Amino acid sequence: MPVWNQTNAKHLLARALFGYSRKNLETALSTSLENFVDNFLLANVAAPPIPAAWTWLNDKPDPNAPNGERNREMIAWWFGLMANEGTSMREKMVLFWHNHYVSEYEKVNFPQILHLQNKLFRDNAFGNFKQLTKLVTIDPAMLIYLDGQLNNRNAPNENYGRELLELFTIGIGHYTETDVKEAARSLTGWQNNYDNGIKSVLNRNRFDNTNKTFMGQTGNFGYEEIINIIFNKEETAKFLCRKLYKEFVYATPDENFITQMANVFRNNDYNIKPLLSFLFKSEHFYKPEFIGVKIKSPVELLVGTVKYFDIANADTNYMREAASPLQQVLFDPPNVKGWQGQRNWISTTSYPLRNQYTDAIINNRKANGVATASRLPMLSYARSYKSAENAVQFVQDIVDLMYQFPISKQRQESLLTTLLSGTTVANWTTNTPQAEQRIQQFFRTLMRTPEYQLC
Repeated sequence: MPVWNQTNAKHLLARALFGYSRKNLETALSTSLENFVDNFLLANVAAPPIPAAWTWLNDKPDPNAPNGERNREMIAWWFGLMANEGTSMREKMVLFWHNHYVSEYEKVNFPQILHLQNKLFRDNAFGNFKQLTKLVTIDPAMLIYLDGQLNNRNAPNENYGRELLELFTIGIGHYTETDVKEAARSLTGWQNNYDNGIKSVLNRNRFDNTNKTFMGQTGNFGYEEIINIIFNKEETAKFLCRKLYKEFVYATPDENFITQMANVFRNNDYNIKPLLSFLFKSEHFYKPEFIGVKIKSPVELLVGTVKYFDIANADTNYMREAASPLQQVLFDPPNVKGWQGQRNWISTTSYPLRNQYTDAIINNRKANGVATASRLPMLSYARSYKSAENAVQFVQDIVDLMYQFPISKQRQESLLTTLLSGTTVANWTTNTPQAEQRIQQFFRTLMRTPEYQLC
């Protein structure tokens, strides 16, 4: 069993959540690793309130409705759920599934339908991978996005069948072009219906009611049968385990450990919760070479910064605005492969924009001079640390919280010099007129460092 200390607790929180506060860290360290994983991270929590009254409007997709405004409202709502996630990793898994079973607003263009899909991911965040795949296959948003509702017996559409195999379940090299064609035939007939709520229905007149041969088996298959066949293949478990590994551990999977994960996954009938429990309690997850080597996604940076400072009523509209130029617009991934992450998140363009956001949190003001809706009283925050009047210890405490690994002596001394801003360690106090400006500059500098971009 891994050692349960501050280093490992920070690592777990940084990966399983969208960042963490001091309170989150204290909660984690107040109990055992096993209890924290099973009864905090993987806890079942109450369903959140809906974004707005329009969410349950059952009208048909209407290009003249205020869809853009509603979508922006939904994005801000989801940022709010992330910022207030506490110690449950449910929202992290909702985003994982959103980036796995991709749908794009640009094509779906109907917020009510995308909210239903988002709810589907939330309801099944820790549930069964096979069952979720079946539900996604006939999900109204997916039927629009990958042209499932155009798929009929007279003109089978292969878009969803191909991605079901390539991106959602088993991966390239484990199926044939014939399997894609036969999957498409098995998926025919499903269409969206808006007569009594938004739902998908099977139009049997459009369904190919003849035998198909898929992955070596023959029968009059529908979507459930072909998914059952896919999940009888050992590689299906490994496929999702690799994706989870890349998200939570490291960009290059360790195949020996993937085999261990896949065994746990299959032995638990493809239920996600036992698999995550195994992963986060494993010695492998806490290897030193995996700590602080993941580049924060824009969402992790935006939400994590708010969480570090324990900001109440975060400005979720500003988070939505800031996410767009950083290339992570919720409900609108770049393509069916989703956000690829890691080094794709950092460029000569995005790095300064990241700094603009963290500066704005400290300054309570955006780069254009407009005040943010949420306020961060820097003096009060600094004084919440027992070490606030001891400059050396204060810098150490902040570094220990916000960085995932020890920094160089030169970096630490540089941060101390920034905090002191001309005064001496002996004369440091938060009671001088310059204290707030010095503290602000210290945090701006700290969050502009490469180390802060890592989790």
